[in-house]
Amino acid sequence: MTARAAHPVGSAPSRPRRPRRGLGELESRIMDLVWSSEEAVRVRDVLGGLSSARQPAYTTVMTVMDNLHRKGWLIRELDGRAYRYRARRSRLQVATDALRELLADSGDPAAALLHFAREATDAETRALTRGLNERRATR
Repeated sequence: MTARAAHPVGSAPSRPRRPRRGLGELESRIMDLVWSSEEAVRVRDVLGGLSSARQPAYTTVMTVMDNLHRKGWLIRELDGRAYRYRARRSRLQVATDALRELLADSGDPAAALLHFAREATDAETRALTRGLNERRATR
């Protein structure tokens, strides 16, 4: 793999977001940027994409990305003297796992799912119906 010039990836969300379950605020912002990139990113790329009044130091971002690698969120490969990182799982896979975990934590997953279905918006109902129809078609 050839080295490329530093380029910021995506941009951090302008509105505050709740950190993902099990991740801190900076970890969540970094994962958002990694997921928004179509290719593996370097620490410098991520640092350039983080916009905030308190810009973290390069070494802070490097440490957080190393921690995300050790926690299994990121895969890294050496590119010259720097690592390039990519997400181990897609944002959609992580969201699916989080939904399953929330349902399991509810005490009664079936009841929680039915309650959600009853309270769903029209758009959510259409999406659920489409998903169920696709599932039936593949069985």
